Amino acid sequence: MKIMVTGAAGFIGSILVPALLNQGHKVVALDNFMYNQSSLLDCCNNKNLDIVRGDTRDKSVISKYLKDVDAIIPLACLTGAPLCAQDPIAARTTNLDAIKMLLELRHSNQIIIYPTTNSGYGVGQEGIYCTEDTPLNPVSLYGSLKVEAEQAVLHAGNAITLRLATVFGVSPRMRLDLLVNDFTYRAVNDRFIILFEAHFKRNYVHVRDVAKAFIHCLDNFTKMKNEAYNVGLSTANLSKWELCEEIKKQIPAFYFVEASVGEDPDKRNYIVSNAKIEATGYQPDVSLQQGITELIKGYQVIKRNQFSNI
Repeated sequence: MKIMVTGAAGFIGSILVPALLNQGHKVVALDNFMYNQSSLLDCCNNKNLDIVRGDTRDKSVISKYLKDVDAIIPLACLTGAPLCAQDPIAARTTNLDAIKMLLELRHSNQIIIYPTTNSGYGVGQEGIYCTEDTPLNPVSLYGSLKVEAEQAVLHAGNAITLRLATVFGVSPRMRLDLLVNDFTYRAVNDRFIILFEAHFKRNYVHVRDVAKAFIHCLDNFTKMKNEAYNVGLSTANLSKWELCEEIKKQIPAFYFVEASVGEDPDKRNYIVSNAKIEATGYQPDVSLQQGITELIKGYQVIKRNQFSNI
């Protein structure tokens, strides 16, 4: 297939693009390289890759490269509640308006696999797993925009949406502001962390398993289309405190404590069922412990906190 990936040089894209090329697909990789990243350089020798420096909100650019693709994976996004709160106009134009424009420009036979976030569940009920039928209740601008974009994508049809758990792991376009990545970085370098609302739970998934999920959707599109799917590790519905305990297994000197005052601006608190996508044959490969091991190695390379979205 010929596939357009927007945000192709980002945290997920720089893992997904090589994976798609290894599957034999042709890839049009669009990115504005806003973080001055060089994460696709090792793919430039592949004849099936075209790299376009451009903005996903630019109609002329999207129209030009959309014409002859079979599938679209729109990763371009201002990702996370803090970044969207910092620049709400850019968040809306990138995370929602650009998706609506893409839907208007594409042909009905062009498939779209859109990543949203399971943060749309907001605050769940204790002990009850959020499924794809659970009402969405986002608690941030980021979550609200992604929920609205998902609704537009599914309404347009010939599409799959993936409600991603909090992603972790090493990527050529690294991010340290993701929860597992951040906590492990602090454990390696600071040896301590102070937790706010340590009981808040969420689900996690490795970045390579996210890429695997996109490829799984491409390979099984007909039987999966026009549905939303949670994508995460079913063994990793963990609170912040439990996450720290997992990190401590590999870094025994790691000390963590819960603050008696203060609160986390990100109010997400839920557990998630991934049974729906697992029933289609998808299973993640990388455990949380394997990801922590990988991050510890990676942080021997990365020694400055220059890899984040905000």
